[in-house]
Amino acid sequence: MAEADVITKNRKFKELGFYDNQENNVYFLLPMRFARLNQEKEVLVNEVGDHLVVREGTFQKIVQRELNKEDDPDLFGDLVANHFISESRIPPLIDVLATRYRTKKAFLNNFTMLHIFVMSLRCEHTCHYCQVSRVTQDKDKFDMSRDHIDKGIDMMLQSPSPHVTMEFQGGEALLAFDNIKYAVERVHLLAGLRNKSVTFVICTNLALVNEEILLYCKEHEILISSSLDGPAFIHNSNRTRPGRNSYELAIKGIELSKRILGPSRVSALMTTTNLSLDYPIEIVEEYYKQGFRNMFLRPISPYGFAVRNERKNKYETDRFLEFYKKALGRILEYNLAGEFFTEDYATIILRKMLTPFPVGYVDLNSPTGCITNVIAFNYDGSIFASDESRMLAEMKDFTFQLGHLDTHSYEEVFYSKRALEIVSTGINESLPGCSDCAFQPYCGADPIQNHATQGDMYGYRPTSSFCQKNMEIIRYLIELMDKDKAIAKIFESWVKSRS
Repeated sequence: MAEADVITKNRKFKELGFYDNQENNVYFLLPMRFARLNQEKEVLVNEVGDHLVVREGTFQKIVQRELNKEDDPDLFGDLVANHFISESRIPPLIDVLATRYRTKKAFLNNFTMLHIFVMSLRCEHTCHYCQVSRVTQDKDKFDMSRDHIDKGIDMMLQSPSPHVTMEFQGGEALLAFDNIKYAVERVHLLAGLRNKSVTFVICTNLALVNEEILLYCKEHEILISSSLDGPAFIHNSNRTRPGRNSYELAIKGIELSKRILGPSRVSALMTTTNLSLDYPIEIVEEYYKQGFRNMFLRPISPYGFAVRNERKNKYETDRFLEFYKKALGRILEYNLAGEFFTEDYATIILRKMLTPFPVGYVDLNSPTGCITNVIAFNYDGSIFASDESRMLAEMKDFTFQLGHLDTHSYEEVFYSKRALEIVSTGINESLPGCSDCAFQPYCGADPIQNHATQGDMYGYRPTSSFCQKNMEIIRYLIELMDKDKAIAKIFESWVKSRS
């Protein structure tokens, strides 16, 4: 205690002799993991996500106590400064480390922020990768009733978070725009009474959007999230509709939305199909052409009806990773030429790497983001742990159904045995294959994908596509930063823009 007190209270530098008199190879190990980065280097990662790229074999030297401060003072100093080793049994800054760890998990403080309302299953598109069943008629049967809208809003406003997001999905959500207006206006009446601020998002293919709808969105500060899979030949092939003009309608809708709402209020999301894999550069350039300066390179989701069309939708993870790297390379070329252009998935991972702050992205949280970050209210009032789990229910798999708006209270939904089971299987600090992975602080856990692809919520890491994808993308990002300081600066700018 006396030594610790001296170190804590006296912040002055010691005389050089103080350090020279220490045993050069006496140090204590702090929690860390390592992974091979390439043939020459490996990366060390500690509990709070600090990483250090070192020569291959360094980890072995560290744990075998073969590292000598006198022989390599720079490396020794980096290891101490970045909390991989300590010269005292209890590190002087252990309280700082604890605070940083709590900060990384701060997303749990506010619990569920994203509430998805499936306003209708009706849709005028027939996308071959659609993850849910869709219908074209019977409004009363396949639209969310106002009674269920009311009950969903009441449950949403019970969230402990002071800020929540209400996201309207479908089908095509704009087919039920009257109900969206009803929901928005009800929330405006109630949110102030609960001291909540609410962000509204409409997910739409934009085929039905018009000036009247967008003026309403502007008045009520509603964000628009749409889909753009690439150039016309890709988008029209992926997202089919009568007339084969989904691309033309999407571009017209994006332009109109940007003009009325402003560019920052409109986003687009792409889905990678088998066709997409051959055109990474063209897809990136389409986003640039349409004025977007960010994009999300997203693989197809292995849920619901999307898995039925294997010819168009099924591919090996290695092929997606090849596509991802080529597309990311084109995005970096824009940045190196002076254009600010981000890739969203990389930015989320980099934020976990380069900042002390948590992220709200469901797939990369531990405990898992389903339930703790997101909940989904289906059109019929049933409640699911996430949007993906309601897609499984469309295939008659109700593993992740938590209840129903007609019969279950907030407590019965969020504190049930089923909810506890789902969340407990999604803690990567305790999952075999995750707990000792160097990239665990940057990754998450997805019991829903594990169940859908492997038949088990815990999953099996050696054959997990989720694991394979994230491990390689994380490794690749670290390698890029280590090889090229200009790219490291670009990545830092991406993170700062999202802070």
